[in-house]
Amino acid sequence: MRSDCHLGFAITGSFCTFEKIKKQIELLRDEAASITPIFSQHAYELDTRFAEAKSFVKEIETITGRSAIHTIQGAEPVGPKKLFDALVIAPCTGNTAAKLANGITDTPVLMAAKSHLRNGRPVIIAISTNDALGINLQNIGKLMVMKHIYFVPFGQDDAVKKPNSCVADMTKIAETVEYALAKEQIQPVLL
Repeated sequence: MRSDCHLGFAITGSFCTFEKIKKQIELLRDEAASITPIFSQHAYELDTRFAEAKSFVKEIETITGRSAIHTIQGAEPVGPKKLFDALVIAPCTGNTAAKLANGITDTPVLMAAKSHLRNGRPVIIAISTNDALGINLQNIGKLMVMKHIYFVPFGQDDAVKKPNSCVADMTKIAETVEYALAKEQIQPVLL
């Protein structure tokens, strides 16, 4: 990845993947010029069995060395100021994917994505949802054919107990960003 690359890293509420993405943010930090964290309201505010919200936010801010964007107002300048070369949404919940696919902009992450896309710059999605092969499949399909949207390779995480559930291979985020910056979708996208 270019050493002068400026990334937005947006985090939504698939709390069980937070430890995995934290490691990827650390790896990206060593490759990119800067990373700005962006949080959905739920990821920013909700304590879960996986993490206390304030502690997790602080960890990500410490790793990136930047304060998090966590309001719609804070995310709006992303596009007009051309803040990022690429924007990663990891984890990207089914809720966020559905809203993005249908033009709904009611969270800081979605505002950042909408604002970023206006400049024709890549948005990289690392899906993590229990309904990827259910009701959300149509939204994933919509996103897959949209310009400037790229997917981190993903597959079923438990085909027996959760047959509709899919999760991205978070270890492929950096490689997917590199491909997206070259306007290419990493392959294979389905694992």
